[in-house]
Parts: sequence; structure tokens; C-alpha cells
Amino acid sequence: MQWNDIAAPISTHISQVTGQSFQVDHQRSVGGGSVNQAYAFTGENCSYFVKLNQAGRLAMFEAEALGLREISKTGAIRVPEPICWGVSGNSAYLVLEWLELGYGEPQSWETMGYNLAAMHRVTSSQGFGWHQNNTIGFIPQINSWTQSWTEFWTEHRLGYQLQLARRKGGRFPQADRLLAAIPEILAGYNPQPSLVHGDLWTGNAAVTLAGEPVILDPATYYGDREVDLAMSQLFGSFPARFYSAYQEAYPLDSGYKTRKILYNLYHIINHFNQFGGSYESQANQMIADLL
Repeated sequence: MQWNDIAAPISTHISQVTGQSFQVDHQRSVGGGSVNQAYAFTGENCSYFVKLNQAGRLAMFEAEALGLREISKTGAIRVPEPICWGVSGNSAYLVLEWLELGYGEPQSWETMGYNLAAMHRVTSSQGFGWHQNNTIGFIPQINSWTQSWTEFWTEHRLGYQLQLARRKGGRFPQADRLLAAIPEILAGYNPQPSLVHGDLWTGNAAVTLAGEPVILDPATYYGDREVDLAMSQLFGSFPARFYSAYQEAYPLDSGYKTRKILYNLYHIINHFNQFGGSYESQANQMIADLL
């Protein structure tokens, strides 16, 4: 398939949705993570960020777009605006607002902490979960509404990932013991179902050239707000000003250090399911630490 066979229908879709004629004059590959291909589509007066994947993964892009809108409507923190999504030829696509990103001053990361705390104060009366499933990377993420956080995390997060991991041949000898221990680990802890990003590692947070904090590539649901704080410390950490600002705006409860391991275990097993390798031994060490 010629590149124009993909780009032309996407350009037409952008024009229809925005009400402004758009034609791609130039496209270039840009960083888009390990799951999708990503491109900058540039026309006469504007650019868009375009993600591509197999046509069968359109639902993944739709869920991401709806997650971005869920975050955006809080008014708490900036996300790229989803423009449109669909299928062109053999490719599913998601078109997002183009944001010029920089490195950010300490003040920007302080604002990020305040803004994320404000987003986390948005809660759901339906409990933990979301109105649809989505993905974490390319792995399905189950978001069935659940009243109990302990049940949600045991069944729809760790339990589900461990099932997938065992099918891949992963060996986690203490996994069943850990699942049985989660009620004890979380005993007396009753978090609110906060709107969370769901995949907030250092690569999914940035600052625009104007200094405005922005979060990207969400795996949105309503859960314990600490899942975002935990993952922000899994692969590196955000600047210290972020954490001090968040703590000032919305202090964490005691016991976070243990819960952080429990919550990040989900992402490590997910990484095993996506990439294999040393994540199995890392997960087993985390399980041992929790037990």
C-alpha cells in the first residue's frame, strides 16, 4: 500500500471533524512508545500527532481517545485533544492535537503535582472501574465496575495479569498466596475511586514549551489515586517538586510504601506479558517482598 493511501483518508477525516481543510504536505516518524507507530502530519498551517497500528486495534485507540476526554473534562490537567480515529486500509489510526513539548522548569513540575491532585479529587459514584475496558500497553485492561477496591485489584488487575502470564509460561510460585493476602495488605484502607491516568510512568508526562504540564497515553479508570504516584516512581521518578506539591495538595495515607509495591507489581507482570525477559524474576522478588 502506498503511503498516500493511508494519509489521504486520514486527512479527509481531519477536515470533516475540524471543519477546516487539511492536506498532509509532510509526514515524519516521531517517538510513540513501543506499541504504536507515530507520525507528525504537517499541513499548510498546522500539525497533528497520528498513531497507527493494525486495523484490528481500533478499539484500543477509541478507548484511549475516550480516556483523554474523560481527563480533559475535569479541567484539572492538560491532555492532547483527540481529533478523530478510524481505519484506513489495513491500519487503525488515532489523530491527536499536536503539542510542542519541552523539558520544563521546576515550577512546571510543581504545577503538575497540584494539577494531578486536582484530577484525583474527581471521583465516581459507581465504584472502581470504568464504563468500558481499555488497554495497558497492548494488553487488555478489565474495568468492570466493582464496589470493593480490594476485590477490584485482586481480580481485575493482579489476578487477570497473572492468568495471562501463566499462559505465557511464567512461573510465579507465590502468586496464589499473594492474591489471598491482598485483603490483609489493604486491611483498614478505604480509598476513594479517583479518576486515574493508569499508566503514569515518566514517559507519559511532559511539559509544553509554554511550561504547561501535560499527561499522555492514558489507561484511564477510577481507582486508588496511589496507583499513579506508584508508577511515577517505577521507571525513574518525576522531579522532587512534583511530589512535594502533590503531598501538600492531597497528602498520602500511611502504608503507601507497601501499597506502592503491590500496585507496581501489576505493571511489572504486564511488562512480562508484553516483553518477557527479566520481568518474571523482578515480579517474583516483589511478591516475596510483599509476603
